[in-house]
Amino acid sequence: MIIPSRSIPPLFVVLWATGFIGARYAMPWAEPFTFLAARFVIAAMLLALLLVAMRARPTGRRGAVHAMIAGALMHGVYLGGVFWAIHGGMPAGISALIVGLQPLITAVMAGLFLGEKILPRHWAGLATGFAGVVIVLWPKLGALGGGVTAATLAASIVAVVGMSAGTISQKRFGAASDLVGGTLWQYLGGALLMTLASFAFETRTVTINGELIFAMAWLVLVLSIGAIFLLMAMIREGEISKVASLFYLVPAVTAVIAWLLFGEALSLVQIAGMAVATIGVALATARPRRA
Repeated sequence: MIIPSRSIPPLFVVLWATGFIGARYAMPWAEPFTFLAARFVIAAMLLALLLVAMRARPTGRRGAVHAMIAGALMHGVYLGGVFWAIHGGMPAGISALIVGLQPLITAVMAGLFLGEKILPRHWAGLATGFAGVVIVLWPKLGALGGGVTAATLAASIVAVVGMSAGTISQKRFGAASDLVGGTLWQYLGGALLMTLASFAFETRTVTINGELIFAMAWLVLVLSIGAIFLLMAMIREGEISKVASLFYLVPAVTAVIAWLLFGEALSLVQIAGMAVATIGVALATARPRRA
């Protein structure tokens, strides 16, 4: 099935926002690095089967190395940092706010390393989008709790930088590689990093139950394959700063999903923040008029 190019960004945002569902169900039953290592290995195995069915040509050594580096950053460092911070007590709202800096950091790095020219209205869009994220998350920022420590803050910041650096690496070195094969090597890179981290910092204790199985299936099929394929396609075809701005919409969509599924409160302030974030993304992704 071919997805229309205009449908890819909104579909990606919705799929990416559902990631909190898996994290919410999984974290009580498995340590973060151990869970992510298993998730990436399963995703890589499924992609390997897909490559065999497609009879695709194997990825070259150079392309595989670049993909593993990008995957270690985008999947391992990013998700590992976010999951570890939340597992360590970091409130989800604070973590999401820090992760919300990712489009701004990515835009700066795209200018430095890829030479992308970002117009003033695009910078205005990035700033507006971040303001919208702050408004959406504002009701959740009051309860800081004891989980906001130097370690959890550092983990969240490292996660954001890792995601930005990974997208830059993917755009610069991995854009020409096969989508399925490149993604396979990305997950192998992420799995290697998370496996080393699990042996270094965790006991690797896992409780198998229905919630954990559901979380793993959801995160592998919907996020690690569905959403990541869409993200790789957008990175290949578009400017990094504009692709990154879509992440501003994730907290808003997540808030709506939490309201629908779990009955979490959705205030007028949050709805206003969603509108502001949407305006910001529209500005950041606007194309110049052609004569």
